[in-house]
Amino acid sequence: MDPNPNDFSTLPPGDDGGDALTLAHYAERAYLEYALSVVKGRALPDVCDGQKPVQRRILYSMQRMGLAFAGAGGAKPVKCARVVGDVLGRYHPHGDTAAYDALVRMAQDFSQRYPLVDGQGNFGSRDGDGAAAMRYTEARLAPIARLLLDEIDEGTIDFVPNYDGSTEEPALLPARLPFVLLNGASGIAVGLATEVPSHNLREVAAAVVALIRDEHLSDEDLYALLPAPDYPGGGQIISSETDIREAYRTGRGSLKVRARWKIEELARGQWQLVVTELPPGASAQRVLEEIEELSNPKIKAGKKALSTEQVQNKALLLSVLDGVRDESNKDAMVRMVFEPRSRTVEQQELITILLAHTSLECSAPINLTMVGADGRPTQKSLRRILVEWIGFRQATVRRRTEHRLARVLDRMHVLEGRQLVLLNIDEVIRIIRESDEPKAALIARFALSDRQAEDILEIRLRQLARLEAIRIEQELAELRTEQGKLDDILANPGTLRRLLIREIEADAKAHGDARRTLIQAEKRAVVEVKVVDEPVTLVVSQKGWVRARTGHGHDPAGFAFKAGDGLYGTFECRTVDALVVLGSDGRVYSVPVNTLPGARGDGVPITSLIELEAGSQILHYIAGSASTPLLLAHSGGTGLLAQIGDLISRQKGGKAFLTLEPSERCLPPLPVALEHRQVACLSSSGRLLVFGLDELKRQPNGGRGLMLMDLDEADALAAVATFGAVLKLVGTGRGGKVREDTLRAPSLEIHLGKRARKGKPLASSMAVQRMLPA
Repeated sequence: MDPNPNDFSTLPPGDDGGDALTLAHYAERAYLEYALSVVKGRALPDVCDGQKPVQRRILYSMQRMGLAFAGAGGAKPVKCARVVGDVLGRYHPHGDTAAYDALVRMAQDFSQRYPLVDGQGNFGSRDGDGAAAMRYTEARLAPIARLLLDEIDEGTIDFVPNYDGSTEEPALLPARLPFVLLNGASGIAVGLATEVPSHNLREVAAAVVALIRDEHLSDEDLYALLPAPDYPGGGQIISSETDIREAYRTGRGSLKVRARWKIEELARGQWQLVVTELPPGASAQRVLEEIEELSNPKIKAGKKALSTEQVQNKALLLSVLDGVRDESNKDAMVRMVFEPRSRTVEQQELITILLAHTSLECSAPINLTMVGADGRPTQKSLRRILVEWIGFRQATVRRRTEHRLARVLDRMHVLEGRQLVLLNIDEVIRIIRESDEPKAALIARFALSDRQAEDILEIRLRQLARLEAIRIEQELAELRTEQGKLDDILANPGTLRRLLIREIEADAKAHGDARRTLIQAEKRAVVEVKVVDEPVTLVVSQKGWVRARTGHGHDPAGFAFKAGDGLYGTFECRTVDALVVLGSDGRVYSVPVNTLPGARGDGVPITSLIELEAGSQILHYIAGSASTPLLLAHSGGTGLLAQIGDLISRQKGGKAFLTLEPSERCLPPLPVALEHRQVACLSSSGRLLVFGLDELKRQPNGGRGLMLMDLDEADALAAVATFGAVLKLVGTGRGGKVREDTLRAPSLEIHLGKRARKGKPLASSMAVQRMLPA
């Protein structure tokens, strides 16, 4: 058995040999105790009743206050301040803000799919408006709260002492449906977080009933009954069925959700786009702020002008959108009107731009972490949640049945005593009148129990009438029938399952409603900037200034640079291609060629187009189409094949691609031509190894790569090249003169080998600096 992490008595003594604890041990255990308290006592819901402790205490307190369920004959609502005060004084020794915020959330129909509290007054809005102070708002329980509280006094759950031991509170609520899925939950604890989406009551009930009937129900059948979340605000889930099922299977994932809209036709061919439903977490106010930021962008901190992306987004939005207004009111919870620039604007174009650049389309996280039936916080699959809740509900109904059976047996016992009295009424009266201790005398004379004798002594005279005997007999018959049914439930698992199914189906019929969120897979909205496919030549300077010159075939000698700068290289490519930058830490960055400035000036520094990782330096550049194959290697002797498209990232911060040790350095990336069949590797000590290109493999996600050449400890990979049949060596000879040497089949034969070998020393006397295909 694992030691109790909160038991300080098991800690080792201090260095002085006494009973003192070291500060490290005390801090470790104290923080663990605090973390467990936060996880289980505040942040995470319970799989059994779906409530966090503060929510459970609010509901229980409201029931005890007599705030019966809203509807005909329901109690009048009371000030929320009364409810919060009772909760704090009896059960929840925390701040009033925490309790009131939880109460407000339980009353918001845009936060919870099935609100448990019926609130009156200002309880906030989805635009971020806060609720009025608790002294102004009123609340009572909503009808659906019956499903959590109806059976609380029927022996179904355990009660535990409150924080000061002055009263008791329920450890759980006897939930008749899995509320952890119905209303969902959101919370952050110490090292744990949860994000459970809401679901449709009818679908959850159908899935539970199917699992009760067949515990081996297939995943396909389960997901067909419970296909996806059902958010309070509606919207449309555009994620694929595979993504949704994977999130349910693992307990973690992310769904893509977008708003729903309609087109309203106006006079003279005009039209407007009206958004009527928003995805979870979005609000009309937030969308308006995003559109304002797009149409009137601000210069970012540390920059001197708007970025190219900001300018493009502004022009794109203003070309299709004329105005936007929020017409939401009490009759239409969400109504956002977007007016196009003109009636000739393509409707789908406007919709796509809005979805791509605002929170009208966003991601909704799924993290099914909760306190399980075993009391441990765990991330669970959808099936596991339902199975654990079914187990809890079976135990609850069994306890309810046992409690009811005990009351039935007690009542039968009392009635049987009364029946015996009515048969011997004269003698009973005589004993009571003549005996000094009538209770003991009755027990001795008629073999009654203490409970029966006490009841007889307290019976009223009018209950001794002849008609009462008939009523007792009828009630006993009814109780014996009920006893038989209760015994059958406890003895027969099939009867228990049928009872569960009947109750769940009845609750689903009484409280269920239609699905609000549409499930229809779509591709994410992406605005494609139309680029004319033209040839361009990129000019990159040694200090990282880049520019683009129209056409190919330019003479590099004709390019001018700033004082102290020079040519790094030129790349003949097209406007639809990308420029890729390799950093010294193995990170890669990409810039679309069409966004680079023209060649009239000196260009722009590449560091203004990317967000270079701190401490990193730019080493190399390469440009070309996404399908261009590359050989990437570094001084440590390993390398890999990739395509330029593998190195492209939408993020300005790029992405990690090559895994390097601190002492290793990237070599220039090499384009691999179709006719290239061999790889040449040259070490700093002058050894050359040639092997087949087919010994390498493409690694689109990057990494360390494969060993190209076996190097000694003091050696490094100096150069690599891919070639067909002839290899050209470029270096310096005696006197520093530039020399070139060509290696053909006979000269290469001595250097041929398998990948990861050491190679052979070059016979050439020059200092080789580069290798090129001839």
